[in-house]
Parts: sequence; structure tokens; C-alpha cells
Amino acid sequence: MDFLLALHSHLPYVLNHGRWPHGSDWICEAAVDTYLPLLESLNGLETEGVPGPLTLGITPILANQLGSQTFATELEAFFRQRFEACDEAIASFEAEHELPLVAAAEFWRGRLNRLHRLFDRIGANIPAAFGHHESAGRIELMSSAATHGFLPLLGREESIRLQLMVGRAEHERIFGRAPAGCWVPECAYRPRGPWHPHPQARYQAMRPGVEEFVGAAGFKYFFTDSHLAQAGRPLGLYGESALPEGFLLAEESPLDLPAAHSPYRTYQVYPRKGAPRVATLVRDPRSSRQVWSRYQGYPGDGSYLEFHKIRFPGGLKFWKVTGPNADLGDKDPYDPNGARARAHGHAGHFGWLLSDIEQGERQQGGEVIVTPFDTELFGHWWFEGTDFLGDLYRAMAARGTPRPSTASDHLDRQPPVLAVELAEGSWGANGDFSKWLNPETEWTWIKLWSAEDRFWDTVPAKLGHEETDSIIAQAGRELLLAQASDWQFIISTGAAGDYATTRFIGHLEDFHRLMDALVGDGAARERGRALAAELRERDDVFPNLLETLRQVVASEPAHLTA
Repeated sequence: MDFLLALHSHLPYVLNHGRWPHGSDWICEAAVDTYLPLLESLNGLETEGVPGPLTLGITPILANQLGSQTFATELEAFFRQRFEACDEAIASFEAEHELPLVAAAEFWRGRLNRLHRLFDRIGANIPAAFGHHESAGRIELMSSAATHGFLPLLGREESIRLQLMVGRAEHERIFGRAPAGCWVPECAYRPRGPWHPHPQARYQAMRPGVEEFVGAAGFKYFFTDSHLAQAGRPLGLYGESALPEGFLLAEESPLDLPAAHSPYRTYQVYPRKGAPRVATLVRDPRSSRQVWSRYQGYPGDGSYLEFHKIRFPGGLKFWKVTGPNADLGDKDPYDPNGARARAHGHAGHFGWLLSDIEQGERQQGGEVIVTPFDTELFGHWWFEGTDFLGDLYRAMAARGTPRPSTASDHLDRQPPVLAVELAEGSWGANGDFSKWLNPETEWTWIKLWSAEDRFWDTVPAKLGHEETDSIIAQAGRELLLAQASDWQFIISTGAAGDYATTRFIGHLEDFHRLMDALVGDGAARERGRALAAELRERDDVFPNLLETLRQVVASEPAHLTA
């Protein structure tokens, strides 16, 4: 039986849109907390000769940023700030005779020095470093929609096609090979059928299902949450669903039974005649919850670094979780060695859990255990998570079962022979679309639907002219950036709603300024080209967008014609 660990890496476009707290520091923190430590773990496995066949998704908008010179410059500044914070903290803690905190600060300085050297060794190019591991056959990289647009709620078929086709084209441009897999943003799925998600949305009697667009873009597989395949209950995006008191995660969960389909099989989504066949891999609720749950998963262990207690100035964390009911003021100093030992122990426990699942499910025809997570859970939210991942692969290598595998390798060995009809939903809270479409965010969708209509009703007749193509391309970039699902999610959580609102409105305002110029007279178009050049300096992504736009406009696969 195979074990398939899939990590989905994504951040919205933040470069050139401020620094702190929600601008470039956001992606720099993710790089230092997650992406570089994950590379470090993969490098360690490679050196030891331990297989670590990770299936790693990097969204096109994130890959564009991580490979840019702007990001490299910002990350160097971020490292400098963190080094200064270490020096200041050590001096302050020494003056206060806080020796355990001095040790924690020295740990940080050593870790940051090590990661900074790694960044230099890979030529300041994180995507290329992950690409090295794929070229060596150690991992598989998959793509996603261009800016992580919430596909089921986009109003035009052309918008969905553009998101996915840009996603595939950008992956090929950046990594040098075509991706087989697609991470459908938010695991959000809508089957073929009528579409009217909101009273102000234009009713459409029949629209293709998400899998039809995924297949038309050339992808072979995607991931789905268990409840969409009727293989369990929704877990929520970050394990929001509370469990019964005293629930033991290592045991079979009564919440996940009965199930119409086993999560331990791969399925082919029922194909429409003439449509490419697309496989779907189903999240296993039992193993996922052991890591995912904010209530009883590993990251809540008292030895691990406390995420919420941060020292200012500097932004570093020096305390551990301590206990489930410990107030922030009662947190004990962080002990890196104790936390490392706990991560090793938890990796061994998780390896045992996977073997236990294998023994129980293999007799029932089980083929694969699929555990997909946000990459940023490891390292950023759960500081020790990247160490856990490395130790997990070591534990599986020592145990021998289950067999770790990439998605494509598993599907090559065991092509799906069963078909499934997926239900509408996502991996968000409540398992539906409500985290993205609700009373707080409905205004964003009304604006997006109008912008989509304006773009696709205007652009086809204007493409192919030197005086308008640069305007069209930048208008397309601004529309794609506005479509990022992050804005609705952030508004719904309330954590940084003002930032998300400002970014969303700003991209749409720039979009409409460009569209006004596109349909104006010669003088307006000249101003539009100047505006497009100015905005390209700020939002410099998807350099080949115009070519993909032409492909979307030129033809539509027959099976997508509702």
C-alpha cells in the first residue's frame, strides 16, 4: 500500500505592496520558516540516501515571486533584520540573567545563519532548488490555478480556463517540465449542472464541472477532500471541526463512517464523452486529522514553539506551548533539543499509525493513504514540522511499510478502475463555499463577475494589435490578481480584512483604468500603454500571459460547451 504526502504551497502576490505586516515580510517569513527548512530536510534525506518522494505543489503566483530578484533583495533585508533581532535579544536577556532565553536566542542565530548560507548556495532561487530534487527523481512538483482563484465561483468559463492554462504554462516556464498534477484551489469543486450561487449572479442553466476544465488544461489528477467523495466528514481548513471529548485519533473515527467510497482508493471522476480522463486522490481523514487538528494533533504538544507569543521588537519567538491552558504570560522558555526529540517521537508514532491503517485497509482493497496539507503548516505554524517530515520518511524507510510514493508514481502503478461523482464543496470550514462567499464577501464577487464580463466581452476583438496588446496583458494580470481566493478568505477570518480589501479594490480599480483606455481613442490608448508599463513594474508576473490569452480566445474544447 502506498503513502502519498502532498504539500500545497501558496501565498498571494505581496511583492511591491508594502513590507510589514502583510507585504513582503509575509513571503519572507514563509521562506525562512517553511520553504528553506523544507529544502534543508530534503537535502538531508538525499545525503542519507533515504527516499522522500514528496508531491509538492507550488502555485504559479508563489513561484513567480520566489524566483524573482525583488524577492531575493527583500529576503536579504529580512535576514538582516532577524540577525539584528537576535543580537538585541541576547544582550537584553543576558542583562536580565534569563539564561534559558539566551540559549533560545542563540539557537535562532545559528538557525538563521544556516538558512542564509543555504539561500546563498542555491543561488537565491528556491524554485530551482526544488526543481533539482524533481530532476533527480526524488519528488514530484505539481501546479495549480494561476493566482489560486476560487474556480467554482468564477462567472465565466474563459476565466477558469485562463487560471488553469496560465498555471500549467507558468509551471513549464519556471520548472522546465509539464506538471501532471493540479492542486485545485481550496479543494473547491463544483459538478456539471446549473449555476446561480448568488441572487446577483447571472443564472446559467448548465456549466461544466471543475474536473472538465482541469482535464482540458492537460492535468492528469487533482486532490479532493473526503466528504466530496462521500468518504467521511469535512475536517475544515485548519482542523476547525471539534472532536468529541477524549477522542483518540489513532483509533477508527465514528465520524468517518459509514462512507460511500473508501478514501484509500483512487478514482476517476465520471468523464463526459470526449473529455480527458482525470483521476482524483481522496484525503484520508484519519491520518490527516492526527496532524491537522488544532485540538489534538501533534502541533499542540507542550514542547513545541509557541506560535502566538512574539517578542517585539524583532518578531522572534522564544517560548514553548507549555500546556493547552497556559496563558501567554505563563509560557516557559523554548528548549530546541526537547522539541526536536518530540518531533522525532511524533514522526515514529505517525509511521506506526500509517502501518496500522495499512494493515486494516489492505484487506479491504486499500491502495493508498493520501495526506494533503498546506506546506506552511510545517515550519511556519508548526515550527518543528519540517523536522517531523524528514523523520517520518526515515521512519518509513526503517519500517518498510507503507511505501512512500509520489502521486504520478502511484497512478502509474495502480491506475484508477473505479469512477466517482463528487459532491460540491471545499476543504474549508463547513466543507462548503461559505468561507469565500458570505455576507462579508458577497460584494467582492459582484464586482468580480462584472469585471469578468467586461474583460471577456471586450478583449477578443482587440487582441493582436500592437497598440492594445500591452494594455490587455496588464488588464489580464490585474484581473487574475483580484481573483485570488485569499482576499475573501482573509476578509472572512477578520485577521487582516483591511489589507485584503485594499488589495482587492486596488487591483480591480487598475483593471478598469486599463479597460477604459483599451476602449478609448488614440490618446486614451497611449495613456493606457504608459499605465500598463507602470503597473507592470509593480505587478510583474506571468510574462507569457498574452500568448495564453490568445489560446483561450482562439478555441474552446468541445466537451466544455455546455
